[in-house]
Amino acid sequence: MKGLDCISALKALGEETRLRTLRLLFDETLSVTEIAERLSASEYNVSKHLRIMREAGLLEMEKRGQQRLYTVAGHLKSHAAKNGTLDLGCCTFRLEKLPK
Repeated sequence: MKGLDCISALKALGEETRLRTLRLLFDETLSVTEIAERLSASEYNVSKHLRIMREAGLLEMEKRGQQRLYTVAGHLKSHAAKNGTLDLGCCTFRLEKLPK
């Protein structure tokens, strides 16, 4: 990520619920309902956070019937699988340091 892309990604990660969501989605693909249950949050709030992260290029969404399933964007996930870091190009985050 470069320039404005990195800025929007950092803005999207500037909220603890989004960091916790990102950590969940590194491990598996989940629906809004599943994320809300695991984070003890409302589906409405989770949906808002997911939209912000998707618009920043951090997440991908797949429709399956009525469900929308979310996962970490492929370019971020492949790098993280190799070395356990989220590399935005401008900065790096250790995955184990993200809030649970």
